[in-house]
Amino acid sequence: MNTEQTPSPVLDGIKVVEVAAWTFVPTAGAVLADWGADVIKVEHPETGDPQRALISSGVVAGAGSVNHFVEQPNRGKRSVGIDMRTPEGLEVLMRLVETADVFITNMLPSSRKKLGIDVDAVQARNPKIIYARGSGYGPQGDEADRGAYDLAAYWSRGGIADGYTGIGAEYPPAQRPAFGDLFGGFAIASGVAAALFKRERTGEPSVVDVSLLHLAMWQVSTDIVGAGVTGSAIPKFDLADMPNPVANIFRTGDDRHVSFVLLQADRFWEGFCTRIGRPDMVADERFNGMGPRFVNRAECIAEIRGEFAKHPLEHWEKAFADFDGVWDVVKTPVELHSDPAAIANGYLPQIDSGNGDTFALVDSPVQFDLRPNAKTRAPEHGEHTELALVEAGYDWDEIAELKKTGAIR
Repeated sequence: MNTEQTPSPVLDGIKVVEVAAWTFVPTAGAVLADWGADVIKVEHPETGDPQRALISSGVVAGAGSVNHFVEQPNRGKRSVGIDMRTPEGLEVLMRLVETADVFITNMLPSSRKKLGIDVDAVQARNPKIIYARGSGYGPQGDEADRGAYDLAAYWSRGGIADGYTGIGAEYPPAQRPAFGDLFGGFAIASGVAAALFKRERTGEPSVVDVSLLHLAMWQVSTDIVGAGVTGSAIPKFDLADMPNPVANIFRTGDDRHVSFVLLQADRFWEGFCTRIGRPDMVADERFNGMGPRFVNRAECIAEIRGEFAKHPLEHWEKAFADFDGVWDVVKTPVELHSDPAAIANGYLPQIDSGNGDTFALVDSPVQFDLRPNAKTRAPEHGEHTELALVEAGYDWDEIAELKKTGAIR
C-alpha cells in the first residue's frame, strides 16, 4: 500500500471547535481531523491541555521531543489559546463557534453553564451547530455532573475490570493508559458523523452524547445481557479450564504466546494435533469430540501446553503456517511497528515532528478509499491563535488588544 497518498478528506469543509482536555474527547477531535475536518483545539492561554505536562513533569516516560500522550489524541488540529473566563475570551470563542459545524467538549455541565458554553448558549450563537459531549456517567441523573476518568467510570464501574478479573484473583488487572478514552473518542466521532449526515438531510442539528460508563457496558454487553436473562453472572473460566481447549492461549518454549480460536474444533482437531506432534490425541476417547474434550478439558489443555512448551515460537510459526484454523501470535507494541499487515495497510503513518525527524502514530480505525488518515503532528500550545482569529474576522489591532488583556495567547 502506498502510504504517501493524500488522505481522503471525507469531512473536508467541516469546522470543529473543541473545548476539551486529556484523551477521551480530544481523541474524537483527532479522528475528525483525520477525516478532513478543520479542528480548532481551544486551550487555556497559560496552562493549556494538562496532558501536555505528563511527560515534561516525569509522570510518564517519554523520548526526545515527541510527547506521545499529546500526539495521538491531538494530531491534525490547530491550537488556539483562549481564556474563556474573561468576557473578551468568551466572545472570541463564540466568534469561532459562529463559523463552526461542530462543538465538542468534556467539561462538566456545571462548568459549561458557569462559563456560558452549554448547549443553549452555543446554539444561540449558531443554531445549526452540532453539540457533542463526552461524560463519565451520562448527561442525565444524579451523577451527570460527576467527573470521571476511564479507569473509574469505564474500567471499574462499567464491568470491564470484573470481566477480566481471574478466578480467585485478589485484584482486577491493571488498565492500560487511555484504554476506554481512545475507544470513546472514536465513538463520539462516529456520532458526530451521523449527526452531520442527519443535518445534511434535514437541516436539523443534534446533541450527541457518549459516556464512559455506557461504552464499557457496550463492550461487555454479552455478559450484561446474559446476566439479566439468567439472573446470575456469566461463568468465568481461566486458561487452564477453557470449555473449548483450542479456543485458548499457549506458552511456547521461549516464553512467547500463541492464541488459537478454533470455534469449529472438530473440523480442525486432526490438523491441530498433527502439527503439535500428537496425532494420538485425535483418536483418544477423552478428546475425540467437542463433548469429550469439554468433560476432560483440564487434561486436554495440559497435554497441549506440554507440547507447546517444547519448542520456541519460530517452530510453531512454521508448523502452523499452512493451517486453515484461526491463530496468531501475542505481539508486543514494539513488534507492531514492524508488523507486515500494519505496514501494508498504513496503520502506522509516519508524521513529521517539525524537528527534523519522524514518528509513527496509530491511524484512526476507519479508512476511506484505501488511504491512511493521519498526516500532521499535534499543534504546539496556542500555535494557531492569530491565524484562527484572523479567519474569524479580527484585525491585528484587535488581536493585539486581546493579548494585552490576557484573553488569548
